[in-house]
Amino acid sequence: MDEKKVFISVLLTSFFGPFMASSVNVAIPSMAQEYGLNAAELTGVLTLFLLGAVSFLLPFGKIADIKGRRKIYQYGCFGVAVSTFLCIFSPSLKILLILRFIQGVCMSMNFSTGMAMLIASHPAQKRGQVIGYSAACVYLGLSLGPVLGGALTEFWGWRTVFIFTSFGILASICIMQTVRQEWYGNQCEKLDIISSVLYFLFSSLILYGISNYSGHPSMKWLCLSGFILGIILIVRQKYTPFPLFNLSLFKNTIFTMSNIAAFIHYSATFGISFVLSLYLQVIRGLNPFSAGMLLLLQPIMMSVLSPFAGALSDKFEPRLVASCGMTLTAAGLFSLSFLTYETSFYHIGLILLVIGIGFALFSSPNNNAIMGAVSPSLYGVASSILAAMRMFGQAASMSVVSLLLTVYTNDIVAAAYLPALLEGMQKIFIVLSLTCTAGIFCSLARGSKKHNSV
Repeated sequence: MDEKKVFISVLLTSFFGPFMASSVNVAIPSMAQEYGLNAAELTGVLTLFLLGAVSFLLPFGKIADIKGRRKIYQYGCFGVAVSTFLCIFSPSLKILLILRFIQGVCMSMNFSTGMAMLIASHPAQKRGQVIGYSAACVYLGLSLGPVLGGALTEFWGWRTVFIFTSFGILASICIMQTVRQEWYGNQCEKLDIISSVLYFLFSSLILYGISNYSGHPSMKWLCLSGFILGIILIVRQKYTPFPLFNLSLFKNTIFTMSNIAAFIHYSATFGISFVLSLYLQVIRGLNPFSAGMLLLLQPIMMSVLSPFAGALSDKFEPRLVASCGMTLTAAGLFSLSFLTYETSFYHIGLILLVIGIGFALFSSPNNNAIMGAVSPSLYGVASSILAAMRMFGQAASMSVVSLLLTVYTNDIVAAAYLPALLEGMQKIFIVLSLTCTAGIFCSLARGSKKHNSV
């Protein structure tokens, strides 16, 4: 019975966490209007959530392994529900920004424990399948966020996005409240505070620097500082008696290459919906609803096929299934580089279906390979690292998109704007397809699942 409750509860947070992150995007103009600001001044509403989520992932993953994953998961759900509900009453941008950061911190408790509990509560032969369902909800949340968020904002105001999310998280809390079993990693370890601070600084500087690089080239110094702190963090793990993450994890080729493949895949795919949304509305003149409905083809395919792909990876080599998926995604991205003013919407829809199939075939098997490469005592840290790869990849993807759009449209006269914008989009999809192609080799290089777990 606990198995089913954990399954439903984690799937709810797997959907609502990413949904909240992506749905706020379309609410930014309405927020700006209410607070009397321009949209550019509200970028912190997006970045602070990501910063809070990423910079606490590994520490909470470690704490969950020591204190109990269900306990930390419940704390996270409660914190997300309360901070999300309070966003409804934000009287100023400053208060909203603080609450968004708290949301991200609390959500990191869910990101670092959800998959670990999901796997620990199910038999090994079902691991890929349950990961598939979780992945389906994550990508459904990311992709449906702009569509549902746009509808809520348009008809009832931007605050209803937070109302909808808080009730979804509340449902997850109620379900998990009846679960009595607890899951631990190594209870004898302790949290290394210095390593946690180093990780916080490293991840914050890197993520903030990447996210803002296109508009502020000086951000390269933040990235460099973060990189140096990252090296110090890694060196410290060799000598501290209670490392934040065990470096021996990365001696396992499957674990290391699968995480690199995950980072590359997110770097190549996260910007798709943003760029295509611009293309469909600005260049082709579709209204937001019609553009959103066309873009739904990809997440629908991902959601339908992810559980099947996960189950497939339980029977066959995850690296082969995932590599086939990444190949399809790369082919779809390359096809999008040929977009014109007259490309058929049916053709675009077909490409999105192909990318959706590729995404599903990659994600669940890749996650299965990562979690299958570690022992149960390390599930918390492993799922935290995987979540960090996802978010760093998302930030890198949007950085590439923003940089290339800026390069091709900056200082362009009005008459030449649309041709320059279209050319920039074509170049973006070429870069993303090449990035995804590089990921295929990482995916294939991970080796067989017959390797021993760490």
